[in-house]
Formats: sequence, structure tokens, C-alpha cells
Amino acid sequence: MGATLRALRALVLLLGFYLLSLVLLAALIGVDVLVFSWGHGPLIAKVGFVTVLLAIPVVRGMLMLRTPKGEDGPGIPVTEADEPRLWALVRELAAAAGTRGPDRILLTGEVNAAVSEDPRLLGLFAGPRRLYLGVPLLTGLTEAQLRSVLAHEFGHFTGGDTRLSALVVRGRVQIGRVIGQFHAKADDKVAADRARQERASAKRVAKGKKAKQVDTTGVGATYRTMAKIYTAYGKFYLRASLSTARGQEFAADLTAARIAGRDATASALREIPVLSASHDFYLESYATLGLQARLLPPRGEFFGGFGRLLTARELELVNLRTELPEEPAGPYDSHPPIAERVRRIEALPADGRADEAKGAALALLTDPARTLAALEDAVLADELLRYPRAAGWEELLDASMAAGLSTAQTPLHRALAGYTGQPATLSALLEVIDDGRLWRVAEQLPLSEEAAAAKGRAFREFVRPVLRRSLRTMVLAEFSSRSLLHWEFSWTHPASVRLPGWGSETEDDGPEAALEEAVEAALADHPDTTRLRALLPPATQHA
Repeated sequence: MGATLRALRALVLLLGFYLLSLVLLAALIGVDVLVFSWGHGPLIAKVGFVTVLLAIPVVRGMLMLRTPKGEDGPGIPVTEADEPRLWALVRELAAAAGTRGPDRILLTGEVNAAVSEDPRLLGLFAGPRRLYLGVPLLTGLTEAQLRSVLAHEFGHFTGGDTRLSALVVRGRVQIGRVIGQFHAKADDKVAADRARQERASAKRVAKGKKAKQVDTTGVGATYRTMAKIYTAYGKFYLRASLSTARGQEFAADLTAARIAGRDATASALREIPVLSASHDFYLESYATLGLQARLLPPRGEFFGGFGRLLTARELELVNLRTELPEEPAGPYDSHPPIAERVRRIEALPADGRADEAKGAALALLTDPARTLAALEDAVLADELLRYPRAAGWEELLDASMAAGLSTAQTPLHRALAGYTGQPATLSALLEVIDDGRLWRVAEQLPLSEEAAAAKGRAFREFVRPVLRRSLRTMVLAEFSSRSLLHWEFSWTHPASVRLPGWGSETEDDGPEAALEEAVEAALADHPDTTRLRALLPPATQHA
């Protein structure tokens, strides 16, 4: 579908909103006329009042003449003086796409690239253009892949997609606004009716009568019916406009392949989902690791550590690039499935451009380290920026694990506190075990029906895994509280614990095996805490 037809379609969809609104207003006026002709005074007044209330949200939605302007969001605006190589590449690719380049570049903290435009007169005239470019995207892409991504975005400029978006966005916002107003009116009416019924019930109770049950069934039904009408059109509007958006993505992919090459475009499409998933994992498992201890990574490492993760886990990521998800396209998806986009690009004839620009895209920045540090200031909340910085990732991990262990509340903690009526401590647990009361404490654990019905050895087998995990946590917390615990940081696998005297011995004969054996002995059918007490700090041994 050409740009002219897409513009016409967007305009028709927007006009459909106004037509629907006019039809509903005409229906409301028709109701007023009918009641005025056949009704009497009180009915005329009541119906007229209701129709006016219903008409207000419709008229407000129709009179929203200005398309809301989106804000840039958090990021670093960079000028040509700041990043000359990046701007030169952007201008080169815009020229190759046959379009005007952006007037502003904003570096963001997301795995994403996007363009936007603020056109005038609903897209009839061009306006200022912006390019949003995620620094994590630069971290994971080669320069060739970045060229493809940028060429794709400029393909949207070429096709007039960013200018037509003004029409599409306006329709979505107006429909959503009307639906929201009708739901708000319905909720207000329900709240008012509920309050009225509750006051009436209170009066009945005060007179010694039984209170009536509050029932708001059917209240606000007229408003919700109007909302459903607009919701139905809104769904049609979204399906129609988003199907056009999916076609625009295919067209932009072809632009990218023409400018940056088939192989670079296909590999970029394969890489972006991998980077997105990896970045989510990195933020959750590494960058925000110290938040519980109110500690941030070293300066510049909140985003800078992502590159270290990608390098360390390169072999793991290979399979993710080859096994693309085959999710079906839903009617409300703005993008086609990645697998389909890759198949279309890889089906194009070879263009002999497989070995171009394999250097890291991050090297396009004048000073990547400075940018990574500045991005933290622009993206992170002020409250987080006030946290102190760890000297390194190892310190960050130790502080995080210490904070977690200091507040740990395992099922065994709760069961022990419930059994003894005292705070749950490791010393108290060891005394309970030595007195032969461990399995009575275990009865206080959250149990399945099968476990609760079990007796003797069967019961002990059910609860032993929970007891094992909880006891190990309590032991580690005891060492941590005395600053005797160290955690080994790794970019490739989960952190491993190191107790005093733990070295690089094998798992079979090292202190870690000794701890596991001591825990097993303490939880045996005939428990023995001797080994465990021998491993603990002296203060705990003799408590």
C-alpha cells in the first residue's frame, strides 16, 4: 500500500470516529425529541438531563483538536560537536534512504532505536525529527548491524510513516479519552450509589433494624454501554491501523537491506531479540544487584557491565540467535514476528556484502566510558543516584547477599518462632534439634495435604528438603552477620559462597562438602549437630 493510500486510510479511520460520535449525538437528540413529543414534564426533564450527561464526553472527545506531543523521555541529547562520527553516519544513511535526517539525536538506556516526527496539520507538512538510539543496542551490535538498524528507521521517514502517525495517534487518543470518560462517569455513579446505600444501612442499624446488603448492579449501565460502543470501534481502529504498521515494517526492512546489505540486516534482526532478553536479565541479576543494600555498581558500570556480560556469555547466545521465536502475529501487534522478517530478508539474493564494518558500534562514540557514566545521571532516578558506589562487582555482590541474608525469613524461621514463641535464631534451632524436637517444629511448616497426612519416616522425607534449604540459609546468615562470608562473583554462572578457609578444593573434600554433610547430619532421622557446631563461629557453638 502506497503512502497516499495509507494516508487516505488513516484519514478515513479518524473520520469514522467523528461519524460515530455524530451518529450517537443524533440518537441522543432523537430520544429527547421523542420524549418531548410523548412524555410529560418530570420524564422530559429526567431524560434530557441524562442525554446531556452522555453527550458531554462525546463532544469533549470530538473537540480535542491537537494531537498530544510525546516527550523525549530520559536520555542524553548529543550534538554533532559531541559525537561527530555518529552524526556523520546518521546523515550518510539518511541520504542513502533518500530522506531528511533527524534534527536531534537522543541516546537512551534501552535496547531500542526509534524515530519520531512532529508534523504540522495532521501530517500534511513535515516537522522536526528525532532519533532515539539505545546505548545498550550500540554495546551489542556491530557497526554494520547498526547501519541496518538506522537504515530501517530512516525507511519509516521515506515512507511517510512518521508523518502519518499523527493521524493514527490522534484517533487512538481521542477514542481512548472518550472511553475513559464514560468509565469514569460510571465509576462515579457506582460510588455515589454505594455511599447512599451505606448511609441508609447505617440508619437502619441505628434504629435496631437489619442492614440491607449493598447492591450496585446495573448502576452506571448507560455509561458503560456507551463505552462499549466506542471500545468496539477502538478495536476495529487498532486492528486496521496496526495491520498497516506491520506492512510498514516489512518495507523498512527492505530499505535496510538495500542500504546496509542483506546479511547485516538479517543478523541485526536476529541479534536484537537476543540483546533485549540479555539486557533484561542483566538489569535484574547484575545492574540492580545492590539495591537491597542501597548500593550501586561502580561509576559507569550500571550500563557498562552489559558489555562484559555479552562477552562472557558469547557461547550461550549463539543458540538464541539461530532459534528465533515463531510466535504468531496477533491482530494488535504493531510488528510482524521476527522470524518472518528474517526469512524475508534471507530470501533476498546475495549482495556480496558479508564482511563489512564488523567493529563494535559502541566505538562510534567519542568517549564510550564518559557516555555510559552520563547515561546513568540521565536515566536513573534521583533517589538511586544518591546511593553510594561499590568499589567493584565483588563488593556489590557481598553487600547484596549480606543484606538478603540479614532479612531472610525462611519457612523454618517462621515454624521455629511459632513453636518456641521466641525469635528464630540458629542457636535456638540447634538446641531444639539436640532436644529431639525438630520434627515437632517441622509440623509448623506450610504442608501439602499429603505431607500433613504422612507419619514417621514418610513425614520426615516430605519436610527434609525445606529444612535443608532453610538450615543452610540460617548457617550462611550466621557467618554473614559476623562478616565471615564471601561470595565469588561471575559473569557466566550464579554466585558461589566461600566460607572461612574455603579455597579451590574439590567439592568432594572441600569445606563446602563439609557444610553439606553437617547439615545432613543435623537433619537425619537421628540428628547430630556436632559437625555443624564445629563449623560455626565460636559464639554460636557455645550459645
